[in-house]
Amino acid sequence: MKLITAIIKPFKLDDVRKAISDVGVLGVTVTDVRGFGRQRGHTEIYRGAEYAVEFVPKVKIEIAVVDALADQVIEAITNSAKTGKVGDGKIFVFDLAHVIRIRTNERDAQAI
Repeated sequence: MKLITAIIKPFKLDDVRKAISDVGVLGVTVTDVRGFGRQRGHTEIYRGAEYAVEFVPKVKIEIAVVDALADQVIEAITNSAKTGKVGDGKIFVFDLAHVIRIRTNERDAQAI
C-alpha cells in the first residue's frame, strides 16, 4: 500500500479530484497549506503598499491506495495539476505498513 501526498495549486483541486475519481480513488484528504520552493513567494500591492508574500497558498492532497493503483493515481495527479509553470507542486509517495478502519477494525487493503 502507498500513501500519495501531492502539493498542488489551489485552483487545480477540482481537476485533480475528478481525475483521481476516474481512476478509482474512493477517499481523499485535502488540507489548505502554505509554503515555497523554487517559487520563493512573490510581492503584492495592497492599498498602495507593497509587501512580500513569502509563503504561497497551496493544497495538500493525501490518498491511500493499494500498490496496483499507485502509478495510475500519480499519473492522474500529474496530468491534471500541470500548468507548465513554476509552482505546479510535488508528489511524494510513502510505503504504508498498516491501515485500520476504526469503525469495523478492517485492516490494510480492505480498510482503504
